[in-house]
Amino acid sequence: MRICSLIPGATEIACALGLADEIVGVSHECDFPAAARSKPVMVKSRIDPTEIGSGEIDRQVGDLLRSKQSLYALDEKRFKDSEPDIILTQGLCDVCALDYNDVVQAARSLSTTPRIVSLDPHCLADILNDVLRIGEVTHRSLEAESLVQQLKLRIEAVRDRTARASSRPRVACLEWFDPLYIAGHWVPEMVQIAGGNDILGTAGEPSAKIEWDALSASLPEVLILMPCGFHLDRAVRESSLLKNRPGWQTLSAVRDGRVFAVSGADYFSRPGPRLIDGLEILSQLVHPELSPAPLSSDLAKRVTL
Repeated sequence: MRICSLIPGATEIACALGLADEIVGVSHECDFPAAARSKPVMVKSRIDPTEIGSGEIDRQVGDLLRSKQSLYALDEKRFKDSEPDIILTQGLCDVCALDYNDVVQAARSLSTTPRIVSLDPHCLADILNDVLRIGEVTHRSLEAESLVQQLKLRIEAVRDRTARASSRPRVACLEWFDPLYIAGHWVPEMVQIAGGNDILGTAGEPSAKIEWDALSASLPEVLILMPCGFHLDRAVRESSLLKNRPGWQTLSAVRDGRVFAVSGADYFSRPGPRLIDGLEILSQLVHPELSPAPLSSDLAKRVTL
């Protein structure tokens, strides 16, 4: 079996099912687990986010989309040389990965026709179903069923623990800071299971741009900063964009020291098994009084601005 996994979430699922040795190509963002970092990179971004800030990234993304150009480029030679018989891709977001139609077109150039598995999750149940789908197509159904059962048990453990909470804090999750975006899809559902009330996001709906006044008026008691695709240290650095917003210091989340940066790339923006790690992190941030142990600073950092 020869698998090209063109999105990080699918790569994580495949590796969790014991398929790391079967993967012959990945995207530039496939950095977990460690085995993924040694695979040939098939997809690269036309934008280098390491050298520019959030506002410039947004501007360049907008320019490319308006000109109907893809944000990502496929290394066609490497792709052909890999000779995949299974391609894992997505149809969820043109900003997050190679366009599905580009993948289909590239697959037509191969000497044999591969099976294309396109993932389009909007909630936790969809992601668990994607684990089963990948398990089925790769002949790892037993492993997939076992993994899904383990993830469900962890979800229910969080749900049971936070059901004992005496309150449900008002939570806002920011997926981008310039301009402001609230997190959508599975994140509002995660907040609800974690014992909070997502006051701006809608479960199952895409992330959405929001004006600062609307965020301020929502009176968040807990503010989670999870910029899409960024790891924890970058999330902390980007949070400085918020400090000059009018009324920032008057937000109760700021006054009470309940603004936290987390790694969107690891635990919130990639639809894979580690979203359940993200759920457990959220539950500790929203209800620390119910947590069995303090949250490691490697998983979340309190932001003081």
